[in-house]
Amino acid sequence: MRVCVFCGSRPGRGSDYVETARAFGRLLGERGVDLVYGGASVGTMGEIADATLAAGGEVHGVIPHHLQAREIGHQGLTELHVVDTMHDRKAKMAELADAFVALPGGIGTLEELFEVWTWSMLGIHAKPVALLDVNGFFQPLLGLADHMVSEGFLRQEVRDVLIVDSDPARLLDRFGALCESRP
Repeated sequence: MRVCVFCGSRPGRGSDYVETARAFGRLLGERGVDLVYGGASVGTMGEIADATLAAGGEVHGVIPHHLQAREIGHQGLTELHVVDTMHDRKAKMAELADAFVALPGGIGTLEELFEVWTWSMLGIHAKPVALLDVNGFFQPLLGLADHMVSEGFLRQEVRDVLIVDSDPARLLDRFGALCESRP
C-alpha cells in the first residue's frame, strides 16, 4: 500500500505537529507502507520522509522544478519525481497513491486535500481520504463542512467520505481495511 500525505513545508507552532509527522512516518516504515508526498526536505514534509526512511520504508517524492530549490527537494528518497507544474505534481501523487491523508499544514495542504476530496465526489477515484487531526487542527474545517451540508451546498455522503482520526495507527488501520475491501 502507498499512502499520499499532504502536509506543511513549515513545522508549525509547537512540537506536536513535527512529532506527529515523525510518528506517522515511523509507523508507515514499520508497517511496510510506502509514503508518497511533495518531495521536500523542509517542514513536516521533510520530517515524515526522514522518519519513514529511518524506519525502513520507501518514500516517493514529487516536486515541481520551480519548487525544487525553494522547498529544498529531498535528495535521500527512494524515488524523487521532478515534474513541470503543480498540476503535474498532484496528478503524479494521486497516480502513485492508494489512499490520501492530510496532516496539519497551510493553504497548499488544503488545496491538495480539496482536490482529491473533489475527485472522490466526482468518481475520478475511489481511494480513502482522511485527516490526521492533531490537537483538533481540522475541527474548524469540519465545522465548515457540516455547515455546508446544513445549508444544502454539500451532500452528507460527500462529507462522510472524509475519515477523521487523531491516532496515526488507528487511521492507518482504517485505511488498510478500506483498501483491502476495494475491488
